Amino acid sequence: MVQPLEITIERSVNKKEKPPEDQLGFGTYFTDHMFIMDYAIEKGWHQPRIVPYQPILLDPAAKVFHYGQTIFEGLKAYLTDDGRTLLFRPQKNLQRLNRSNERLSIPEIDEALVLDALKQLIAVDQDWIPTEAGTSLYIRPFVFATQPALGVSPSTHYQFMIIMSPVGAYYPEGVNPVKIFVESEYVRTVIGGVGEAKTAGNYAAGLKAQEIAKEQGYSQVLWLDGIHRKYIEEVGSMNVFFKIKGTVYTPSLNGSILDGITRNSIIHLLKHWNIPVVEQILSIEELYEAGKAGFLEEAFGTGTAAVISPIGELSWCDEKLVINQGQTGDLSQRLYDTLSGIQRGTISDPFDWMLEVEGSAPVAVSSKNSNL
Repeated sequence: MVQPLEITIERSVNKKEKPPEDQLGFGTYFTDHMFIMDYAIEKGWHQPRIVPYQPILLDPAAKVFHYGQTIFEGLKAYLTDDGRTLLFRPQKNLQRLNRSNERLSIPEIDEALVLDALKQLIAVDQDWIPTEAGTSLYIRPFVFATQPALGVSPSTHYQFMIIMSPVGAYYPEGVNPVKIFVESEYVRTVIGGVGEAKTAGNYAAGLKAQEIAKEQGYSQVLWLDGIHRKYIEEVGSMNVFFKIKGTVYTPSLNGSILDGITRNSIIHLLKHWNIPVVEQILSIEELYEAGKAGFLEEAFGTGTAAVISPIGELSWCDEKLVINQGQTGDLSQRLYDTLSGIQRGTISDPFDWMLEVEGSAPVAVSSKNSNL
């Protein structure tokens, strides 16, 4: 019988000064510790450890630099009013991490071991979890190829790491609507590519278009499919939803769209509320026609970082489409309030999404404030 790996902990003796919670931004500050685990083809995954946050030392020939063999995840921890620490559906993130691993030819990780490591890491740095409304502890697990060799083939050595960052709102607009530029020239990915994996190349491919959109005053890019340049896929790094004549539509998972954890949760909530929700292909022409006819009632992006990001305006081929008079819609606000409430433990969790990190006070959450 294979013995489980023991996670060692080395505590930092030089603690960082914590930033003011009203100045966090997103992904700017990092906690005192990180998790590391190594992989070698002859040993498998080994030496899991929590150590002080520190730079990474890599050989210049490490394959991650030359062939982009790397994947990552993103999830959050929340501190409740009664002092408990909650994680939102972490098992789903680890399952998706392994799907990304498989697509990038990276060895599978032990999800139970990593979940245990994540809990221990959060417990070590628990005082980094911010408490102000709209804040959380963002968690970034990632894997990268470390074998020092040039040659296009999967690496034989890897490192898996988890770093954490106290964060505020992802967009400066917060839960207020953002303006989105519909990208018609560049594409992010195609069916059969790596669009459904969380790999760095997907995001690097979008930087140029995002840069152009911001120069024109837009917060993000709405991606169209890479073949026909007409079917809606994602908005920035988020899944996207549209409420048209009372029914909510979102692009179906086709192999080039990320299977978002928040996306999945929003669909669950909509069905729970008996609001029609349809997963299907949707063209930008159909969306604009619905908007011109007055049928497009709301639009919003969904993702771990922003949770819900209402869309107030689209620009496609120099034609602007204002949605819901540029205001946050009732459904967008209800979804944000409900999902955020579940995550923070202020309303009931009928789906058993939240996982409590051991060591916090086990106080039951009342359902009296639930708006489910």
